[in-house]
Amino acid sequence: MDTTAVRRREPDESTLPAGALTLERRADGRLWATRGDAERAVWVRRCFPWSEPARFVSLRDDQEAEFALVRDPAELDVASRHALEEAMAAAGFVFEVTQVTAIEEEVEIRHWRVETVQGTRSFQTRLDAWPRLLPHGGLLLRDVAGDLYHVADPAALDKQSRTLLWAFVD
Repeated sequence: MDTTAVRRREPDESTLPAGALTLERRADGRLWATRGDAERAVWVRRCFPWSEPARFVSLRDDQEAEFALVRDPAELDVASRHALEEAMAAAGFVFEVTQVTAIEEEVEIRHWRVETVQGTRSFQTRLDAWPRLLPHGGLLLRDVAGDLYHVADPAALDKQSRTLLWAFVD
């Protein structure tokens, strides 16, 4: 079997198509995206699939409208790619839930207290934001701040956690 090494050429300003997406962190600390004549402050939201967490990143404005979709950060120029990587790191990551200790409802909000691989966490979801069943059998919750909470195997949780959690899953 023959193996061929292919070196991907780094894009630079001269090789980017007109209207290409560029990203930069500005003095206000926010990530700014420019595409053609349009420019907006944006925040990152990772998209699925779970198997490729660094690909398919949605860049959204303050009204949660998607300004651009980055299919592969390697397609960005070096400075934009670094700005995106910093924003993704600052945006947080997926918390792996190992135990659900409490779920309390108030007017239009649900308070969760959970144990995660990363430590004890408290977060809030809207009452109409239900845990989503994933194709592999896990569950995904998104809090009001946009952070993700993943339950890899709900059946493996302790009895109290399963009782609390399954009250909110169809």
